[in-house]
Amino acid sequence: MAMMQRKHSGGEDDGGNVFWVTMSDLMLGLAIIFITLFVLAMTGFNQKTVQQQRVKMEVAKEIEAELQKNNIDAKVDRMTGDLEIPSSALFEVNSYILKPEGRAFLDKLTPIYVNTIFSNKKLSDSIESIIIQGHTDSQAFAGLTNVNDQFVYNMDLSTKRANSVAARMLEGKYKPEYNEGFRKMITVEGRSFNDLILDDQGKEDMVKSRRVEIKLKVKDWSVATFLGLKK
Repeated sequence: MAMMQRKHSGGEDDGGNVFWVTMSDLMLGLAIIFITLFVLAMTGFNQKTVQQQRVKMEVAKEIEAELQKNNIDAKVDRMTGDLEIPSSALFEVNSYILKPEGRAFLDKLTPIYVNTIFSNKKLSDSIESIIIQGHTDSQAFAGLTNVNDQFVYNMDLSTKRANSVAARMLEGKYKPEYNEGFRKMITVEGRSFNDLILDDQGKEDMVKSRRVEIKLKVKDWSVATFLGLKK
């Protein structure tokens, strides 16, 4: 009986060991799969980020060259492709109505900007939105007694300026086949005096702070995107 009991107990122990070995193998296998997918996804993310940055820099270079060729006064960030336009080139002080020379400025700028971006499929496929941002200085307006009132007033002004620029750009003479893509990507923002530009002494540069910026927002790349689980 003792021998039979020992054999029976040994059978139970073996069965328990097989169960735990199987579970351990399963967990190890899942961990290996997860780590592999994570490494692959992160590698793909980094490669895609580098590719996006490279394309944006190339297009920024093209846009800058075309603007200089056409004597258009707009600053281009060579790293991001973001474009900065002095407010004085577009609007009178405290106005969101485009000046005649402002309309002419955008009429020259828009075809260059839109055609350059959308003729480069690698770049246009990676863009989530084209953001037109209005910015003001922090100069006080008469009749507004506190900083919050000043901020809200300038928020409204900066948003209306951005919207005026967007409306004019959508009327631009770029290639008709790019119209739908451009329209779907374009958005407007008012930043009031949130993003002031400072001079070398750390003081607000009011002239440079009054500006309109056109920015490219690139799509986020996640593990799910890399693995094809979402677009």
